[in-house]
Amino acid sequence: MNISALLTSSGINTAVCVVLFSLYSILRKQPSLVSVYFGQKLSQVRSKRNDPLWFQRFIPSASWIVKSWEASEEELLAIGGLDAVVFLRAVVFSIRVFSVASVICLFLVLPLNYFGKEMDHKHIRNEQLSVFTIENVKEGSRWLWAHCLALYVISSCACILLYFEYKSVTKMRLAYIAASRSQINHFTVLVRAIPWSREGSYSVRVAKFFTDYYSSSYLSHQMIYKSGAMQKLMTDAEKIYNVLKSNTVEQHYGSRLLRCGFCGGTSTSFKILSPEPENVRTTSLHDGPDLGKKECGAALVFFRTRYAALVASEALQQPNPMTWVTDLAPEPSDIYWSNLYVPYRIFWIRKIAILVAFILFVTFFLIPVVFTQSLVHLDKLEKVFPFIKGITERKFMKQLITGYLPSVILMIFLSIVPPIMMVFSTLEGSISRSGRKRSSCIKVLYFIIWNVFFANILTEAAIDHYQVSIMKLGDPKTIPNQLAKAVPSTATFFVTYVLTSGWASLSFELIQPFPLLCNSFYRFILRNKDDTSYGSYTFPYHTEVPRVLLFGLLGFTCSVLAPLILPFLLVYFFLAYLVYRNQILDVYVTRYQSGGLYWPIIHNTTIFSLVLTQIISLGVFGIKHSPIASSFTIPLIICTLLFNEYCRQRFHPIFKKTPSKTIIDMDREDEHSGRMEEIHHQLLSAYCQIKSESKSSGKSLELNCPETEVNDKETGDISRPEDPEAPVNTSAQPP
Repeated sequence: MNISALLTSSGINTAVCVVLFSLYSILRKQPSLVSVYFGQKLSQVRSKRNDPLWFQRFIPSASWIVKSWEASEEELLAIGGLDAVVFLRAVVFSIRVFSVASVICLFLVLPLNYFGKEMDHKHIRNEQLSVFTIENVKEGSRWLWAHCLALYVISSCACILLYFEYKSVTKMRLAYIAASRSQINHFTVLVRAIPWSREGSYSVRVAKFFTDYYSSSYLSHQMIYKSGAMQKLMTDAEKIYNVLKSNTVEQHYGSRLLRCGFCGGTSTSFKILSPEPENVRTTSLHDGPDLGKKECGAALVFFRTRYAALVASEALQQPNPMTWVTDLAPEPSDIYWSNLYVPYRIFWIRKIAILVAFILFVTFFLIPVVFTQSLVHLDKLEKVFPFIKGITERKFMKQLITGYLPSVILMIFLSIVPPIMMVFSTLEGSISRSGRKRSSCIKVLYFIIWNVFFANILTEAAIDHYQVSIMKLGDPKTIPNQLAKAVPSTATFFVTYVLTSGWASLSFELIQPFPLLCNSFYRFILRNKDDTSYGSYTFPYHTEVPRVLLFGLLGFTCSVLAPLILPFLLVYFFLAYLVYRNQILDVYVTRYQSGGLYWPIIHNTTIFSLVLTQIISLGVFGIKHSPIASSFTIPLIICTLLFNEYCRQRFHPIFKKTPSKTIIDMDREDEHSGRMEEIHHQLLSAYCQIKSESKSSGKSLELNCPETEVNDKETGDISRPEDPEAPVNTSAQPP
């Protein structure tokens, strides 16, 4: 690939970004799309919106960028939770690290790469990208010390920033735990694999067991019922009811041009019957079959203190670890009911099956990876397949195929990965929605690191050495050398991948194409104009965290070897900082959070990227016959691993376990203030396995939920400056 092909790809993606960013600034002003672009505000207030025509609605503007830039971290924490702040800190960390890397690599390493060999350079537009990589440096060059110095500066800067970020996030997590006094999940333990007995029901067994062994701290319990299908049916029925109800608010339709075929009357003669009185339609699920027959071997057990619940969740209850399995329960809004009534004994079989399915899926995905990488190297494929020369005779077609098409095809194939990984994580048996999303995030991260990074590099090595036997290419002794040779060559594809999957993906994230289509379907097909009935979305951490970490991996590995990628990466991270802040503030709703548990994933992946970069650089220095640079790289690898071990011992335990001191202090303060009895009363009504409320009548249909109503929202009303572009034309009334 030459500079012209890179500029073609850059121009296409820049045009796409400008068009979609401008389109977003117009669409967000339309009152009919308020449910798409202001879901966060709709979750806080219920408002009626009109559709006046005013000229400013159709003029692109950048006020949303200013609003996103000026938002404070405290505001982001209040709206998006600790997970959102942790994610944005990962983006800021990348901006800082790669700003330092850009300065030292673009002004020191890049000129040395370009003039690394004595050769006649072409015009800059016709230069191959390989001349800007370390591949262009001749063997035994004395200037390789500059690459080693740049590697030391980047690694040291990354480790220093990682330490301070890890320390800061740890303090924020401790503050999050200390501030969660109202979270009743600290008093609740989820018990699974309850053994069956003919002497009584599961409920009797739970009461007897915890009365015998936790008599001083046991408060009560709540059984889990086999009601996953019933819960889904009730949720779907409620959505359909809201859609139909919104279409029957007005008692008269406007006049129509068509008349009735039977009586000849106009549509104004058609009247909608008023809804039946609520007292006629009141129903209760408790009138159905005996719920005792639907009990499963799982229960929520409530304790009198947080410390007692913590001890019970950490202890092994029986000599047989497959029975009476205890875990600290998630928050009521976070708990994933569908996995609680699945027998615990089959989860280990599911995990093995999912591991096999994951490996098969990764293997199958090598097909599109090989195809996309072959498009990058059309000149090499022409030697094997001469018939493709006719396709690449036109210069623009060749630039389009090699510079833009491969990354687009790979991005399309990668779009199916997150939903599949979410299904895998669900089948594994996650007990919380945040845990399921975090597990899916890890799977997607493993998948894209292998298929986007390693598979492309190995494919590059295979294409370069198609004449070499498969046995020789797969020899473990040659793998380090093959990686060292292939990474600089594959960097040309990674640059275009950053443009397509990075810049363009942020544009589509702003536009929200799927919610936009759903909004159009509801509004124009179902004729539903109630903004609050469309539903809202939570932040897709399982797709965005792996994407940011993948670009960090590409930035670290290519910074010294192919520094031309750094400007494009910096543009991506700057755009990501603005786009994600805007989405957290306006679009996504925070129903649950993990309390910053994404940061260990970010930290470990960054350390992996640093060590991998150092190992590849060690191989490159060896190939280039630079013993001084190679010998200085080995201590750097050891120091990075030692730094990671220190962080693992110092900070990571806070993210795995809850400090007993913090929990005991919270219990003592609640006992002294007299709030403990109030919390005990809330425990009995917090977890509702099925709860469907009618917004119009205020009545509810509940299963396995006491009558006491509890507010289980994570975030309350948040006062923040009103967006001047938000299409709000009437006063909003609180729900």
